[in-house]
Amino acid sequence: MSDERDNALIERLRRDAENGSPRCGQFLAALDPLFRTQLYTTLLYERLERKMQLVHDLYVESGENWNQTFYLLYFRTLGDSLNQEAYLELARRVPYRIVLRERLTPHGIEAMLMGASGLLTLYPHDEYTRMLESEFFHLKGKYQIEPMAVSDWVLREIRPANHPTLRLAQAAEFFRQDDFVFNRMLCCHNEEEVERLFCIEADRYWRDHYVPAVKQENSRPKRLGAFKAHILAINLVAMLQFAYGSYTGKEHLRDQALSLLEKLPAEDNRYIRAWQNRGLDPRDSFETQALLQLSTMHCLKKGCKDCPVARRILHTVK
Repeated sequence: MSDERDNALIERLRRDAENGSPRCGQFLAALDPLFRTQLYTTLLYERLERKMQLVHDLYVESGENWNQTFYLLYFRTLGDSLNQEAYLELARRVPYRIVLRERLTPHGIEAMLMGASGLLTLYPHDEYTRMLESEFFHLKGKYQIEPMAVSDWVLREIRPANHPTLRLAQAAEFFRQDDFVFNRMLCCHNEEEVERLFCIEADRYWRDHYVPAVKQENSRPKRLGAFKAHILAINLVAMLQFAYGSYTGKEHLRDQALSLLEKLPAEDNRYIRAWQNRGLDPRDSFETQALLQLSTMHCLKKGCKDCPVARRILHTVK
């Protein structure tokens, strides 16, 4: 009878989830904070372990080079979700080793990234873009860089501040600052240190441009903002601190990754707003990452049978 009752309850939880009103939200909201934190921790570890597979794949692809792994994951996280693979492909065509070689060459990194992206061909030219094209022509032959096709990028409905050309200009300045960015990333403990590392301003040319050769009226520094820095902190910094700590046996880095998530603001997206509508008020990114795991890997996949929240509900009603 117990199995039948459990299966019936699991089925009700699935139906509730399908109807957009999973009782899990009400259950979590009413749960003792200590027990709720325990469930959040379980869900967060699930999410980190799943993301570890991506890091492992990039690490193997990079020849077990952590700097190149960081570089690839940085680009994958830099843009919007529609262009993740395009950014990743660009980072493969312009690997970190040649970025380091050209770090002190004026506009060398920017020329390689812009030229290899194929995006410069979309816009009219001015003195600055002609300079970038000329520099890329030289570096393309030097490093055998094959440019991407413009069709590799999704550019419709992209906000100006998130346009790939501006993001690549910001990335160029980020990797030009020094050659110890991986070590500096490992040392990030809080929101302020993350913003200090990533909130880099693009070249002065971009102060009155979002895209090449199209000048805007209002000039202002094009600095990577705090919101994007927080995304990098969650999906790059905390992830690599946790992964690097796991690979090297440095437990303090795994703890540091979790502590960093606790110090970052709660995320705001449709999944989190849905949980808020059910009475939950996540305090930080530790909790929102746990709720994202619950939404995307359990609720959407109707995986109530293996869900730690559903198991707790089953335990409660027995």
